Amino acid sequence: MTLLYPYRHYMVSIVLLASITLVSQAFRTELGLINIALIHLIPVLVIALHGKMGSTMMVTASSVLMFDLLYVPPKYSFDVHDLTYIWSFIIFFAVGYTISYQAKRIQTNAIKEIFLNTLSHDLKTPLSSILGNASILLKEQIIDPKTRRDVLIQINDSSQRMNRLVSNLLDSARLQDTQSALRMEWCDFEDIVGVALQEFRYNPKQSQIVISIDPQLKLFWGDCALLVRLIVNLIDNALKYTDEGKTIRLTITETGETIKIICFNESQPIKKADLKNMFDRFYRLEHSADIGGSGIGLSICRDIVSAHNGEIEAYNVQNGVCFEITFSVTKSPSGGLKELL
Repeated sequence: MTLLYPYRHYMVSIVLLASITLVSQAFRTELGLINIALIHLIPVLVIALHGKMGSTMMVTASSVLMFDLLYVPPKYSFDVHDLTYIWSFIIFFAVGYTISYQAKRIQTNAIKEIFLNTLSHDLKTPLSSILGNASILLKEQIIDPKTRRDVLIQINDSSQRMNRLVSNLLDSARLQDTQSALRMEWCDFEDIVGVALQEFRYNPKQSQIVISIDPQLKLFWGDCALLVRLIVNLIDNALKYTDEGKTIRLTITETGETIKIICFNESQPIKKADLKNMFDRFYRLEHSADIGGSGIGLSICRDIVSAHNGEIEAYNVQNGVCFEITFSVTKSPSGGLKELL
């Protein structure tokens, strides 16, 4: 499903146009040519409202061609003898372009506002914590070792939160840039998980994380830095929604031609609507107002997985929630390469 995600608007366009064509053909006598023309504008309007210019132009061109082929005299040909229909086709494109352009502007402004609000809040909170705890260290001349360690752990935790936010923003920009190619190399998931866990070494819930990696797991051809970010975001998300004493389990296995990553956290089930939307940028769960986060971590997970032609899904299990990632193994290292590394 993740593999098809970037093309979802094109697939919706095709389904809509096919449905409109079937309805128009079934009721062509009752509807008349003018109503059929208006009906063929429906898929154009629906797709244009999403602000996707490419899919809008595609469905507009397809609607015009289908209308011309099936209804404009002479039928079943692309010849047009009446100038009125030419103007109708131009109006189709004008409507699609105008609505798509305006929708894109509205979406861009809305995303900018959400982005700035999120960025200001999520940077301000850990920064305030760092400044406050640093002030304690500077003002207090005599601090017992336990208090000093607690203060330093809070400073480290806040610094890691800022670092993760900045890293996510940079990785998001990199993934959105079509000109920026992945830095492909042989990746060892055991090393990747080890690097990712370093970010949580002072987290009080760190002991709740259980790691299980297939000892026979081969090297994977991918972008190691992005795969580290993928594991970091999965664990970070699990830590936020898992209570003290509950289990977080990260399992990586290889089966045939696929590598499967499953991140389980023991928690309350998530609504079906949230399971579907939680990979959208800036999406937050209803009950997460008191939980820190920018709402971009899981969307970056989706983008990283998609960039590696993999699939990601979230689903409820009996006592928690699972995030499952599947990568196809399209390239194998030469014999002995992992041993040399």
